[in-house]
Amino acid sequence: MTSKSEDESKSEDESKSKNDIAWENIFLEYQILDEISKHGYYKIKSSVINKYRESRLMAKYDHATNLPKIFTKNKLSILPISRSEYIVGKFHVFQKVRYNNALEYLPMSFPNCIQTLDINKIHSESTALHCAYISKMLDHIAGEKTLLTISGRMTTDNFSFHIKSTNPGEPYHISVNNAQCEIDAGFESENKLILIEAKNYEVSDFNIRQLYYPYRLWKSKVDKEIIPVLLTYSNDIFSFFIYEFDDDSNYNSIHLVDQKRYIIGSESISLEDILVVINNTSTIEEPEVPFPQADRFERIVDLINLLFEGELSKEEITSRYQFNVRQTGYYTNAAIYLGLVHKYKNPETKEILYYLSDQGKNILKLRYKKKYLSLVQLIIQHKIFNEVILLYTSNGYPPSRNEIIQIMKKIGLFNVQNESDTIERRARTVLSWINWILNLKNVE
Repeated sequence: MTSKSEDESKSEDESKSKNDIAWENIFLEYQILDEISKHGYYKIKSSVINKYRESRLMAKYDHATNLPKIFTKNKLSILPISRSEYIVGKFHVFQKVRYNNALEYLPMSFPNCIQTLDINKIHSESTALHCAYISKMLDHIAGEKTLLTISGRMTTDNFSFHIKSTNPGEPYHISVNNAQCEIDAGFESENKLILIEAKNYEVSDFNIRQLYYPYRLWKSKVDKEIIPVLLTYSNDIFSFFIYEFDDDSNYNSIHLVDQKRYIIGSESISLEDILVVINNTSTIEEPEVPFPQADRFERIVDLINLLFEGELSKEEITSRYQFNVRQTGYYTNAAIYLGLVHKYKNPETKEILYYLSDQGKNILKLRYKKKYLSLVQLIIQHKIFNEVILLYTSNGYPPSRNEIIQIMKKIGLFNVQNESDTIERRARTVLSWINWILNLKNVE
């Protein structure tokens, strides 16, 4: 019989990504933890990383959750310092992001003459940027007319900066010599240059490097005000986080100046619209797939947008979104439960691949109001969600966790044990999804 420790070890190995395994081997061979303990950092050539896996896949981490396990465990991060070298150390590289949910969405119009862009099919960062530009969101942010002038990869000049340590102590001093950096778009007006890092999903943090390196590059080249901006496009909402650096030589001097949220051609969703869907939806038999354990329904919408352009493996989804391996499993299973996503095993590589179902594709092609009401229908056709939302709307306040659990026990759910903490976690997901549905009426 397999012992508990062996089971735990097997589970831990299965949760490791290819990057996790490659970095563990590098750390072991080059004794990187010992070197960092002695010197405070470790410099590593891209040619060394390439022996284990491509450095472009091994050294770019947009979010803290994407870091390899050995980095997270030891409070480490990695930064490029030239086109062929990186530095690893206890660097504080990420900036937390908090959405102001009380902030109103500003409606923006889109020219009827445009045929090459469809506002109902914004599934990439570049498309989101083009739509934001054409609908004059950037003009609104700048307070003057803007023009798209720069985008893509470029090389920094030589510069140095201070960066906070993840441990108490003195900041690090880092020198950069002609490193590669990338900016999704730069919009120039008479007096300003807006540098944008774009994500086509909601985030909880981002790597400051994505704005800081381009900021340092263009600060030395133009005499205009440089405005670093993070744009996220999620659930049809354009959210702009407008930053500034108080001290050009301090990586962590970034702070939020303003936040703006826009929507293109939105049709408002009323509570009456939601109730009509509820009253006209028949329930179905529960599918024999894992019941959702994925609290943020916004992330399911982001996930299906990510899959719109083609199938992806679990590793690819994890690296391209703000998921760890376990979260990727939870959210792909949730999308499968709703019939939005299918999966299959590649017969050659034996890798599990996820792809949008026809239903998922068709829903994403719909206009805003019909799209989200269709997603509502997919949720409440499941009896548990149907009963909970009817209880919620009839009472006028959310049911308790215990009330939801009792309904779940009465209905009976696939592979959910009644007397375990599993059912409590699933009850939390049920309430979270119901809150997402009812909050749709707040988007005006």
